[in-house]
Amino acid sequence: MNIKTFDSRPVALPIKKIVKENETTNTYVFEYFLGSKPGQFVMMWIPGIDEKPFSVAFDDGNEFWLTICNVGGSTAELFKMKEGDKVGIRGPFGTAYKFDEGDHLALVAGGYGAAPMYNVANEAVKKGCKVEFLVGARSENLLLYTHKVLGLGSNVKLHISTDDGSAGFKGFITQVLEEVLEKEKVNKVFTCGPEVMMQAVGKVADAADRDCYLSMEKYMKCGIGVCGQCTIDDTGVLACQDGPVMNYDDVKDLPEFGKYHRDSVGKKKHY
Repeated sequence: MNIKTFDSRPVALPIKKIVKENETTNTYVFEYFLGSKPGQFVMMWIPGIDEKPFSVAFDDGNEFWLTICNVGGSTAELFKMKEGDKVGIRGPFGTAYKFDEGDHLALVAGGYGAAPMYNVANEAVKKGCKVEFLVGARSENLLLYTHKVLGLGSNVKLHISTDDGSAGFKGFITQVLEEVLEKEKVNKVFTCGPEVMMQAVGKVADAADRDCYLSMEKYMKCGIGVCGQCTIDDTGVLACQDGPVMNYDDVKDLPEFGKYHRDSVGKKKHY
């Protein structure tokens, strides 16, 4: 009998390369066999600071990327680190986006959710999938991964929206999604980004009778289902194990979805 085991201790890895994506976001490249699937995440230990979960943006078996936005104290310390400095990595953890050969996918990304959605697109084209890649941001200078997406080949079509109209459609990415679902024979919608945006994407997909899967972002401390910090209210479901990738139908009626999240001590923080 085969028994799956894992080592919960972090592997110390040097940062091979740091790519500045924009004024708030860096991509950290590591040379290491991670063996992740699109949608999964790792726990990164920033020595002397804290350990945080980050979605995988790319993994080819030789190296993997983590695209990280500078949004708090821990990431501020990470942004001070240099190439060659070491961090601890545990994982991969969680569920993944699932697609079949020949699927027609709509990948909807908000902000730095573009990175894990790129990971899906990169793997999907290898299976002959057709991809509508939709990415939204407040302004053109905050768009992520657009040039990388354009490099994926003719099976991928890029759709852009910005709040201020500085690039692509002026408005919300969900408005673009409505048009895409009207014109294209998309059979699955995947999304990653702010929870309120994912909720809106789910509603559009549901109205168009398309399957929708999203990445639930909850405060995680262990990543392996021990601490219970990422339990989704009223369910007992652990986002680190039963997610982060979940079916919209399973979360759309939850009391917290699109309304609030819990912080490091469990207090409600409304969106």
